[in-house]
Amino acid sequence: MAKRWTLRTKRFYQLAKAGSRLARRTAFTKAQQIFSAHDNQSITSKYQIKTAVDVANELGSMRGVMSKFGQMISYVSSPLPSEVRDEFAMLQDRAPIMANELVNEIVLHELGELPETLFDTWDPNPIASASIGQVHRAITKEGEAIALKIQFPNVAESLTADLANLRLLAKGFRFAYPSMDTDSIVNEIADRIVEELDYLLEAKNQTQFYEFYLGHPYISIPKIIPQYSTSKVLASELAAGMPFRDFLKSDQAEKNLAAETIFRFVFRSLYQIKSFNGDPHPGNYLFGGNGKVTFLDFGLTKHFNQGDITQFEQMIQAMVISHSPVKFSQAIRDAGLLAPDCSLNADEIYSHFIPFYDSVYEDKPFTFSESYTSQLFAHMFSQKTPISKYLQVSQSFVIIQRINLGLYSILSALNATQNFRGIAEELWPFVDSVPTTDMGHAEQRWLETRHFE
Repeated sequence: MAKRWTLRTKRFYQLAKAGSRLARRTAFTKAQQIFSAHDNQSITSKYQIKTAVDVANELGSMRGVMSKFGQMISYVSSPLPSEVRDEFAMLQDRAPIMANELVNEIVLHELGELPETLFDTWDPNPIASASIGQVHRAITKEGEAIALKIQFPNVAESLTADLANLRLLAKGFRFAYPSMDTDSIVNEIADRIVEELDYLLEAKNQTQFYEFYLGHPYISIPKIIPQYSTSKVLASELAAGMPFRDFLKSDQAEKNLAAETIFRFVFRSLYQIKSFNGDPHPGNYLFGGNGKVTFLDFGLTKHFNQGDITQFEQMIQAMVISHSPVKFSQAIRDAGLLAPDCSLNADEIYSHFIPFYDSVYEDKPFTFSESYTSQLFAHMFSQKTPISKYLQVSQSFVIIQRINLGLYSILSALNATQNFRGIAEELWPFVDSVPTTDMGHAEQRWLETRHFE
């Protein structure tokens, strides 16, 4: 108990300080080409994790929940100065890495062989390192180029300590939002984050998305390689593409196309397969040009039931289809987003939530800008609005808010301009409109070749 309390206390103070600082030859040829495409993406670090103890002690503020918060700080369009957010950018995919000896030890334990003998080609330098693991590239004996994600040892202990501290912080949050059921919010966050520790569950989630989007003209999901996957090691196709930080240098037309792909991926996944990856940060995208985007990391995946989807639909219909304050106010109350004793009238409730629907409120082009998303972020957490003391967040909306924050911030970084209302009406099942863009027509042709349950 004393040891656990020490870890918990240490990580609490680290959180407090965080803001201040093919035929075989053909297959092998293709694999080598993909492998070589990552030559300039290998990362090194002066600070290497050499033992499991390092994870829990030396890098407490860089792993688990703390790293998730750091990732969010780095890209969410908030009132924080950009130079503060930039300090956390490395947490997207460039966090400190494990020493080769530790990597070898984990691979040997999980897969039965050292990586140099298990694979035809093995790169000891990781190409990405983030919250609970790091990624290496390899070519299998079968000639496939793969990305092997290796979980940091004992990271579960750090997560346990983080979640205990999160519960303490949530109790303080209740003073600002007295109607908020912070225990329910923390439980939902905890459930999703703990699920990330099970790479076999992530493999199942990723396979669901891979199979659904198979053959899509713009959306790509790497295939899982099950024979090299365990609960602590996850193998998938090695995807090639431009990382987010480099893609930001592209011209605006390219960025608008990529934004449309990301928008379509979010809402088609939500409404058609009732699932979404709840961790939309810049390190989880690779860009191929002409609107093509590869989506990575399905550890934090939220699955919704039909009741959840129906609530989302009712709110959208009331807000942007019928523009009905009365219907929207009732939908908000039915969804459990307002305390039962909320005395505000329908117009006041409707007006408060309009900014969250600005991008689809009217059938015309809309630009996601840094200023818009920053103002929305401030509006979301403002304690000065009349509605703030009545706000609640039901479990089904915890991850939805996380998705919205991430998605809007990504689109703002791209300065994306599109008629998102027109695109949304293709994706909303209660509208199911005809395609409005070239991408929409291409997606429609893809849909006609697929047979979904």
